[in-house]
Amino acid sequence: MNRYPVWKYAILVIVLLVGALYTLPNFFGEAPAVQVSSAKATVKVDAAVQQRVEDALKAAGVAPDFVALEGNSVRARFDTPDNQLKAKDAIQKALVPDASDPSYIVALNLVSRSPVWLKALHANPMYLGLDLRGGVHFMLQVDMQAALTKKAESYAGDIRSALRDKNVRHGGITREGQSIDIKVRDEATLTAARNVITDQFPDLVATSVPEGSEFKLRAAIKPEATRKVQEQALKQNMVTLHNRINELGVAEPVIQQQGLDRIVVQLPGVQDTAKAKDILGRTATLEVRMVDEGTEARAAETGRGPVPFGSERYLDRNNQPIIVKKQVILTGENLTDAQPGFDGQTHEPTVNLTLDAKGSRIFKDITRENVGKRMAIVLFEKGKGEVVTAPVIRSEIGGGRVQISGRMTTSEANDTALLLRAGSLAAPMEIIEEYTIGPSLGADNIERGIHSVVWGMVAIAVFMCIYYALFGVFSTVSLGVNVLLLLAILSMLQATLTLPGIAAMALALGVAIDSNVRINERIREELRAGVAPQAAIHAGYERAWATILDSNVTTLIAGLALLAFGSGPVRGFAVVHCIGILTSMFSAVFFSRGLVNLWYGRQKKLKSVSIGQVWKPEADATSVAKTN
Repeated sequence: MNRYPVWKYAILVIVLLVGALYTLPNFFGEAPAVQVSSAKATVKVDAAVQQRVEDALKAAGVAPDFVALEGNSVRARFDTPDNQLKAKDAIQKALVPDASDPSYIVALNLVSRSPVWLKALHANPMYLGLDLRGGVHFMLQVDMQAALTKKAESYAGDIRSALRDKNVRHGGITREGQSIDIKVRDEATLTAARNVITDQFPDLVATSVPEGSEFKLRAAIKPEATRKVQEQALKQNMVTLHNRINELGVAEPVIQQQGLDRIVVQLPGVQDTAKAKDILGRTATLEVRMVDEGTEARAAETGRGPVPFGSERYLDRNNQPIIVKKQVILTGENLTDAQPGFDGQTHEPTVNLTLDAKGSRIFKDITRENVGKRMAIVLFEKGKGEVVTAPVIRSEIGGGRVQISGRMTTSEANDTALLLRAGSLAAPMEIIEEYTIGPSLGADNIERGIHSVVWGMVAIAVFMCIYYALFGVFSTVSLGVNVLLLLAILSMLQATLTLPGIAAMALALGVAIDSNVRINERIREELRAGVAPQAAIHAGYERAWATILDSNVTTLIAGLALLAFGSGPVRGFAVVHCIGILTSMFSAVFFSRGLVNLWYGRQKKLKSVSIGQVWKPEADATSVAKTN
């Protein structure tokens, strides 16, 4: 009746071992470290950079615990903050000789002290939020007016192409703020232009205004379309920030929308505000322009003459000057994908681009009109432009699929594809709020949070052991298993633990012990009714299960609602809360019953169980006294 088969005990043992293994990394803590990342998308961090870091540390006489290449960054771990600061200065001097144009970002960070063998098993500590680990917090204001102006500029080019396709002649198209003005000579042309805008641009509303002997058609973005543009600009900026920050290897950055035009960025573990600004400043803008191949431009490339009017001078990746026209043909907004590949005929490395519908149409027209000429892809970072590649247009390219090739290695093709996929900002942003939380304050928060959970668990354990005797001990052990599994799952999911998460952990203890109380009281009720001990244990667990399931499911529904609709601290609380409910059901029902079955299940003639005083009803006590 109260016996588990061997396979069930095997499952419990395996769950305990896995839980202990993945919880273990959280007890090693974090050590001060220096992180070296690329400051330019075209500069790669590889084993050669790692060797330079090791040489710089050796020359400075600073001994690191280890130096490792992790993802897109090199991390050097140290035993004390003093050595961390000395190392940062030494690495900065070796890798960044020119502070005005840095190729690498050297930042202070924190890394886990977990042994290498745990990392080999992918057993990593859970991430800690800004309030526990320390780091930097920024609030960014998105310039929505600039986003609308940029959209209006895009509409102006689209309208020009649409009118040309329909053979509608006009006297010029200009943009005034967020409106597009189209000059026409007569009412027939005015009607034709209005019909084109109405049919092909549903997000624009057109109104006509007389202007002397001519007419002017003004197209403006509709209010509902304006809101859509602003929402898309905010989302695109968030995606771009995520791509750029992830390349730097910052552990679990937080990038969230706040309000209609603000983005909150939190970088846990980064203590240097200036370097964090550099990280955010890496957001790039991608533009496709034509290369100026005139006589004056060629002279300007060699330094024998000025840059022609309407053109600009940029350097390519080999530091060779290229003169490109100012007119922008396409931007990163029109690029949907970029993947490395190989040319089917020459077998040379290539970058294969996929454009959206608008980009495909523009690119087809441009390539048809400029066969034999060069086209440059220019990347702007921190206000500086760099030509990523400048291929020659061999033929008209349609279908939205573009292949870039020529003098590229496989590594360069991969880097270029990654660079182009990163996207661009839909609108400029500025930092309106910033602050730093030091690691000492984070450590204090961790200590207080752990104390609250530990002392709460101790108080529960004392009460349960006194009130329920041996069954209270079983409940306490299952409660410890609940915490163990909760930490293990959070670590395996690489979830971010915050102060609200610690509060949810404390709440999970209460939920878990509540289930044990239900089971123990149900067993007591069966014993009061005169049921045999073995039958009472069996009935207690079986009949309490339905109640426990019902109460936990309803609590889980509330937790899922918080997870779905909450944000920030609320979401952090909800994650731990939901996982805690699941682990509490396992530990309070299945694991505690396994302990009880192991202790009492093999006793065939069980006369009593240690579950504290079984209070009998007064009537039963009187009848027992008369019988005696």
